[in-house]
Amino acid sequence: MIRNVGSLDRILRIVAGLILIALVFIGPKTPWGWIGLIPLVTGLASRCPAYSIFGLSTCDKGRP
Repeated sequence: MIRNVGSLDRILRIVAGLILIALVFIGPKTPWGWIGLIPLVTGLASRCPAYSIFGLSTCDKGRP
């Protein structure tokens, strides 16, 4: 699989995912926090299916 998520994008996705998941346990305690799994997984995998559909990439040009 070709990476299409760059370093900064990846870090932001992981942090946002962790914050959203934390909302399940602290804060409003609603199940909507589990939506944080999506940015967390895409950040850890360095691949975003939506970017693939639209032909986008935030990776450096020299790196796969």
